[in-house]
Amino acid sequence: MTKQELRILYKQKRKELTAREVAIKTDLILINFQKIDLPFLSVAHTYVASQKLGEVETFHLIEFLKFQNPGIKILVPKVDLASGKMEHFHFQEDTEMIENFYGIAEPSTGIKISPEEIDLVLDPLLAFDKNGYRVGYGKGYYDKFLEECREDVIKIGLSLFEPEEQIDDRKQFDIRLNYCVTPEDVYLFKSRSKFIS
Repeated sequence: MTKQELRILYKQKRKELTAREVAIKTDLILINFQKIDLPFLSVAHTYVASQKLGEVETFHLIEFLKFQNPGIKILVPKVDLASGKMEHFHFQEDTEMIENFYGIAEPSTGIKISPEEIDLVLDPLLAFDKNGYRVGYGKGYYDKFLEECREDVIKIGLSLFEPEEQIDDRKQFDIRLNYCVTPEDVYLFKSRSKFIS
């Protein structure tokens, strides 16, 4: 299926899940996430989950990362509508969050951190395939952001559903995940290259 077909399909699949089903799947994702053998991390980036979009909640994953990596900096994004890019802010207990144009919470101000400092990124997605490529919402924010990160940044997708066989219209600039965590499994994609034909 194409990216657009997958977006339509998986938005519908999310809508069909009850709040209880999402909670159970999210708990299973946390259990599986803890199985990943990660190095010590200094800076991790997470999206702020949207209940409206039915995204996987990251709060407990971040608490786990904080426990495993004392002193870790947690970053959250802020969308710059003019440039079509994201800025990345150090998230602290007193960080003021406001809803953006898309209804997603983001920091109003704070300390900006360069993408080159980031060790790990939790990637939001609608779907992914067995080759490690993700389907996002189609705005390209994460594709642009990941291009700015170091080549060795660890990219972990979080999905409520299992992978598709293949995304038919994958592009040259699409960036491959290193892992994707689902309620049933942890998928490891060994190559860190950006495109596998």
